[in-house]
Amino acid sequence: MNNNSRVCTRKVIAVMGRSTRGFEDHLKAGPKKALRFGTGNYCPFLEPGFDCLANGRKDEEYLKWRWKPRDCQVPRFDVLAVLEFLRGKRVVFVGDSLGRTQWESMVCMLMSGVKDKNSVYEVNGNAITKQIRHLVVRFSGFNLSLEFYRLVFLVRPGVSPKLSPKRVKKVVKLDRMDGISREWIDSDILVFNSGHWWTPTKLFDMGRYFEFAGKIKLGMTIDDAFKIALSTWQLWIEKAVNPNRTRIFFRTFESTHWSTGSRQNCKVTRLPSPELKDKKSSAISDAIIHTVYNTSIPIQLLHVTPMGAFRSDAHVGSWSDNPSVPDCSHWCLPGVPDMWNELLFSFLLS
Repeated sequence: MNNNSRVCTRKVIAVMGRSTRGFEDHLKAGPKKALRFGTGNYCPFLEPGFDCLANGRKDEEYLKWRWKPRDCQVPRFDVLAVLEFLRGKRVVFVGDSLGRTQWESMVCMLMSGVKDKNSVYEVNGNAITKQIRHLVVRFSGFNLSLEFYRLVFLVRPGVSPKLSPKRVKKVVKLDRMDGISREWIDSDILVFNSGHWWTPTKLFDMGRYFEFAGKIKLGMTIDDAFKIALSTWQLWIEKAVNPNRTRIFFRTFESTHWSTGSRQNCKVTRLPSPELKDKKSSAISDAIIHTVYNTSIPIQLLHVTPMGAFRSDAHVGSWSDNPSVPDCSHWCLPGVPDMWNELLFSFLLS
């Protein structure tokens, strides 16, 4: 049997190596026609800040690349098959703005297969924006809900306790899940991500420090704190979520392409970069992988870190709704997040 004919499913990947090891180090990009999965056309749920084409990007080369794992094939997106599979289901994304990007991508991908566009709507009439913590798009013709919950640290944020040092303005409670987590329990598909807020800029520079067992931990490193937060998440999900009802996914950290360590130095290339440097792995992803492997209930890992390492061509850059602030963290839509969903659909439909 030709390995390239095998579909990239959990079972096939397990044969090739441990979990998603079959994707690592063997990803190849190949040119293709500009597949937009419907998101390149009008999609009312596409956040203006990620719509690079509408914001003036002229080249479409970044849309002409598709990932080709060496040992299996990711099936082409079949919108009608996916919509039928998801009929009657509740899909929930939990995470940061990169999670919202994947959620928006999925909404727009699926909307491309719906004839009556008015049958797809945000249940509260909300515009898609980072200011809203919970967004729900309903596909009424399929009795399908796609939801996004904004929870950037996975665990509970909070105000600083009394008598805290002056520099402590806020805390991340590493041993507490947010109360909103009870709303995810009855979902059919649950997709997590975290990572982009676990940086000195988003934490210490903003006066946000870690709290554990009721005490402020000023000397705790970010890597150690993230591992504790993941342990809290692991204990919660093992206790609260029924794996016989809910399929659980955790997506790893997404590669960024800032130059020289400066948040303002962002150069989007025309083609994918052959220089991977240290982009194919991260401490955040390693911690996620370790946690997923050691959780007692089935969790599917979506390991996208090495996949995005080449894609210095696909970031928002200056093609956003605020071009004065370049962005080499988030991705254009349509674009790379569509591939994350292709992988997700491959696992679901296999």
